[in-house]
Amino acid sequence: MSVISVKNVSKWYGQVVAVSDISFELEPGVIGLLGPNGAGKTTLLKMLGGLLWPSKGEIRLLGQPIQGNSQIYKKIGFCPEPDAMYDFMTGSEFLECNAGLQKLSDPKSAARRALEIVDLTAQKDKKISAYSRGMRQRLKLAQSLLHDPELLLLDEPLKGADPTQRRALIELIKQLGQAGKTIFVSSHVLYEVERMAHEIIFINRGRLVALGDFHAIRESMYNRPHKVLLEVSDPTKLASLLTERALVSGVNLSTTGVTVEVTQADAFYGNLPKLATETGIQVRKLVSLDDDLESVFHYLVK
Repeated sequence: MSVISVKNVSKWYGQVVAVSDISFELEPGVIGLLGPNGAGKTTLLKMLGGLLWPSKGEIRLLGQPIQGNSQIYKKIGFCPEPDAMYDFMTGSEFLECNAGLQKLSDPKSAARRALEIVDLTAQKDKKISAYSRGMRQRLKLAQSLLHDPELLLLDEPLKGADPTQRRALIELIKQLGQAGKTIFVSSHVLYEVERMAHEIIFINRGRLVALGDFHAIRESMYNRPHKVLLEVSDPTKLASLLTERALVSGVNLSTTGVTVEVTQADAFYGNLPKLATETGIQVRKLVSLDDDLESVFHYLVK
């Protein structure tokens, strides 16, 4: 039985459709939820957490419907994107307060355990107002772990963290997934999700665009048509050679460079250094003009 089952789920607000007829089933591990801003990621996460009800369709966790099911809510942890903390409290006080509101049998022990998991024990008595952005992110994660949930929903958990903090959070999320939890991580940053998720869901404009093993989908992205700008010493010669060797499907020349359309990215990037060395053409600059999620989605939606 799947941990999460989503069947024909839609959510609309008046005439605005936030999520449109999405269906999928997921097993334990880290799942990346990718999409540009406004794609419907937060709406989908809130429906998975029971914070919003679908306008149509059904969501089940461990075979049971989520909506209005208080017993199932106890198995869900939600880490929202915005902060909602009492800055005058210490980290430990904040977690104990939340554990008490959840009516956990031993709030102090629950808070201590959550602080240990996110590596905040040394800062537990510090006021939240003095926490760095990365520490606040970890405290939010600790809050969602207080009741040891089976499903963890993380909305942009790395936003605002510096590179060192991001690495630490990514490793922590991976460890939680390896421990058997089902973790849904929302992000619009492709490489971050690649580092922690074994499976991904792409949504764009509320629709499911792609679902499955990350590496298989990533491979299809590398083979998608995309544009590359090359500033070189001899644009005309390079354009002629690239066309002659069928490494590009389109060419546009300028005085300082050449813009090419590539359909086989691996072959293009693999042959370009060799071609430049053989011909003596100097490559001064190489820029992918549409190497972002929005471009990927435009291609996949076609």
